[in-house]
Amino acid sequence: MCKITLNKKKILVTGAAGFIGANLVLELLSTISEITIIGIDNMNDYYDVSMKEYRLSEIQKKAKRHPESAWTFIKGSIADKGLMDFIFKLYQPSIVVNLAAQAGVRYSITNPDVYIESNLIGFYNILEACRDSYYDGNTGVEHLVFASSSSVYGSNQKIPYSTVDKTDSPVSLYAATKKSNELMAHAYSKLYNIPSTGLRFFTVYGPAGRPDMAYFSFTNQLLDGKNIEIFNYGNCERDFTYVDDIVEGVKRVMQMPPKKQQGEDGLPIPPYAVYNIGNDHPENLLDFVNILQEELVRAGVLPQDYDFESHKKLVPMQPGDVSVTCADILDLQRDFDFKPHTSLRNGLRKFAEWYKDFYLKNEKRVEE
Repeated sequence: MCKITLNKKKILVTGAAGFIGANLVLELLSTISEITIIGIDNMNDYYDVSMKEYRLSEIQKKAKRHPESAWTFIKGSIADKGLMDFIFKLYQPSIVVNLAAQAGVRYSITNPDVYIESNLIGFYNILEACRDSYYDGNTGVEHLVFASSSSVYGSNQKIPYSTVDKTDSPVSLYAATKKSNELMAHAYSKLYNIPSTGLRFFTVYGPAGRPDMAYFSFTNQLLDGKNIEIFNYGNCERDFTYVDDIVEGVKRVMQMPPKKQQGEDGLPIPPYAVYNIGNDHPENLLDFVNILQEELVRAGVLPQDYDFESHKKLVPMQPGDVSVTCADILDLQRDFDFKPHTSLRNGLRKFAEWYKDFYLKNEKRVEE
């Protein structure tokens, strides 16, 4: 690997209104001097668009406080090849962070078309634009960082999941598209010498996250007095990773692209790498919901006497899910001197406090 600076660089972040994308942009604006960030997001309605609009408004506030840097947002899809080619030619980004994707394991079972469009065609357009960036003697893209997923491990029985494990048995279309991204990036790295790093994220959570994620949807359901469904009868473990830890990991990886080298065949040795980013400490799903409930009570989202036990329903495993996820992050620690450190309780506490401030206080203001 080689070290590059982010100072004064042009950085393209796809999925910039998404959970991880928006938090990454906020972090870069806060910590990197004279940076130019171009964000793109199609603002689809997979979940409440107002959450994406809120994240963008937070970015705009941050950008105003850092006038030495530049922030540009483009509403559009990475599946639009003409648009992507135009963006790359106009802005000539040095670093590309591809976080745009259709997310959700279960949604991919009933809505496969959007996964093919965004996760495969969209990523192909990113790769092609990166390849074209080197034409006419241009320096081109110095590093492509892209989001993969712990879902690529499928139903692997070996725990923890290591990046050297086989990942050829996906149990959902979503997982298959993410594995395809890794294979496509590897091929382009080999053929066109594009430094690329894939990041397998493990169950990301935190304030202003995706409302379809368990911790968020559980909170909405409990507040409405509904029962929450706990899959596999509670016999699930997840490697929950707080969003700030994910963002810190991404920022460190951005600055360390794989080194370009020539192989004996005259072609590049692929400047390609893949890493897990997880908390390295799986939590039982029943423990998780208990901590969530305690923190929601503590924050005042739920009343002190809330009858939590009567609102839990244990149900079978859902198609596409796996019972355990756990990240082996030894290579992440070795190469970047980094390990996620936020405990589940602290992370859920921050979420609960944000939830109260964002939803309940706003509702009170409306009533007044």
